[in-house]
Amino acid sequence: MVLPQLRDRRDNTLVDARRFFFEHGELPQAGLTPPVLRSWQRCRSSGLDHLDKHSPDPEGRAGLSEARERSARLLEHAGGIMEHVFEQIRASGSMVILADIHGMILHSLGDADFLGRAQRVALQPGASWDEAERGTNAIGTAIIELAPVEVMGAEHYLERNGFLTCSASPVFDARGRLAGVLDISGDYRSQQRHTLGLVRLSVELLEKRLFEAEFAKEIQIAFHSRPEYVGSLQEGVLAVGEDGRLLGANPVAREALGLCAGFVQAPVFNTLFRLGLGQVLDRAASAGDALLMLEMRRGDTVYARVRAPRGPRTAVPATGLADRAAEPRRTAPKAGEGRGNDITLDCLATGDERLQLALDRARRVQGKDIPLLIQGESGVGKELFARAFHNSGTRRDGPFVALNCAAIPENLIESELFGYVGGAFTGARREGAVGKIQQAHGGTLFLDEIGDMPLGMQARLLRVLQERCVSPIGSLKTTPVDLSLVCATHRMLRDAVKQGLFREDLYYRVNSLTVTLPPLRERTDIRSIVTKILAAEAEAIGARGAAITISGEVMNFFERYAWPGNVRQLQNVIRVAVALLDDECEIQPVHLPEELFGIDADGEHEERSGQAAEPPPRAAVGGNVARSLDEIELEAVATVMREVGGNVSAAARRLGVSRNTLYRKLGRMT
Repeated sequence: MVLPQLRDRRDNTLVDARRFFFEHGELPQAGLTPPVLRSWQRCRSSGLDHLDKHSPDPEGRAGLSEARERSARLLEHAGGIMEHVFEQIRASGSMVILADIHGMILHSLGDADFLGRAQRVALQPGASWDEAERGTNAIGTAIIELAPVEVMGAEHYLERNGFLTCSASPVFDARGRLAGVLDISGDYRSQQRHTLGLVRLSVELLEKRLFEAEFAKEIQIAFHSRPEYVGSLQEGVLAVGEDGRLLGANPVAREALGLCAGFVQAPVFNTLFRLGLGQVLDRAASAGDALLMLEMRRGDTVYARVRAPRGPRTAVPATGLADRAAEPRRTAPKAGEGRGNDITLDCLATGDERLQLALDRARRVQGKDIPLLIQGESGVGKELFARAFHNSGTRRDGPFVALNCAAIPENLIESELFGYVGGAFTGARREGAVGKIQQAHGGTLFLDEIGDMPLGMQARLLRVLQERCVSPIGSLKTTPVDLSLVCATHRMLRDAVKQGLFREDLYYRVNSLTVTLPPLRERTDIRSIVTKILAAEAEAIGARGAAITISGEVMNFFERYAWPGNVRQLQNVIRVAVALLDDECEIQPVHLPEELFGIDADGEHEERSGQAAEPPPRAAVGGNVARSLDEIELEAVATVMREVGGNVSAAARRLGVSRNTLYRKLGRMT
């Protein structure tokens, strides 16, 4: 909830803004976001009276019925999501609203004590909240702006709506066209800081379901630059016809591939990726549940999973036949990661004693049905270790199923983990969905960031681990499961138990054996890691890469630098350096990312030798004063947020973090 003193300060600013605008006819210099200011200007230009107390009557039952029929598919898939969202905000004096493309409210769920006040301004099904009629409001303004909008208190153009705070986001269908608006409205005095974030996440889930329903009979290819995000809301998804023509792309995929909504001229799959569709389908058929690695035409590498429609493939795509004779070399895996299918614990041994201890301890419990808990900072390679553990054991031929508990909204984890039967809730797929636990039967279930799992889900998970069976949502039937459990966390779970954030009984269940992966700054094998990463990156660019080396100056800096992002950061730095090489064959300081030079080589950590390490010299470094990692991080977040216009999803993808993580960082900036 927003602190009263902050709200009072904002209220005073808005009073001044309204006086400037309505009494003096001047544009306020502060207090309004650009979307709200643009909306006020539109309302004034249309002659709307901000003191108008007349509230237009809602449409009759027939008009509402017709509107619902026009938006039947949207309602079908939104109902269950709205119920989940309402459970998160219940008793907060709020309501969840779904409106069509004209701003007419189709469906709403809300607290009884707030609904009465909402009805006095016709915030109810059948009422239109088009901006031309209702002035600045989140629903109507989001339709015009085609972007998420938050309108708080006196930001509403009409004074009679000033008691509301509203957060809305447009919903786009599978072809990128506006389908409706999802909104959370409540009493301005009870405003919650993260309401707009909840709306955005819910809209992303709704758009994902609309896309899957629209192209249920087509080949779907889900992808992301990071393997843990394939299967999450952050994944890009393409719908592809049997002939290789692109039929649809979700917003993440359109942004990643630079595509426009609607496809005026539909591209062909192999104009975007190095492999033809036929080759991709063949590889997917032989890979089982493992992710594929696909190289884009522009050089980026992504992880992908093919979701073929039910039934046999009826034709071989023409694009695949054309490419089959000249199939290019398989792209090398990302350095330090290895191929997901064949990476083993032996592959991870690079000479560091602490890592070797973790490897040896993990080997001792293979095949013994003992849960493994992996601890370590973000970026140290916890999922890679889990995959290697799976591939080294007796379950190597079974599936490896991963779920990041911090990357999925709390209200969606249950259905992701346990699955559901058809008709379990409004908006559920007719055929139901198999949860991650059942998918892992015969193999390994990897729960990343288990410390972020909600307490309610912890209780259900504990029951599964004890009884070795699972019940999908909406089912009375239990299904036996046989799986190996591997968990990971950057938290100290013992402290979380003391704070009441993690169940003690589950802690002892998942903590049978704990291995801790050391942060990169404490490892003694950095030179070996750098060599392996460089070899993999060089392989990815072909023959020229065989000659690439790293100067001694840069290698010395790598060994002294603190690496707050751990192996993931090191890998990205080397990838950028290789990309910046022209005709040179040696990576020099000038090829390293500029942000490395905003802090000392060791950042906030002590140099191993006790002396502060200096970064290698670099042209035009300037006289930057050393800043803390937190300051640099927050400055980077603020810069990216400005560049993407406040779009949290786009910012999270650019920064390489989950939206939940970015929301936490944004909270530190307010």
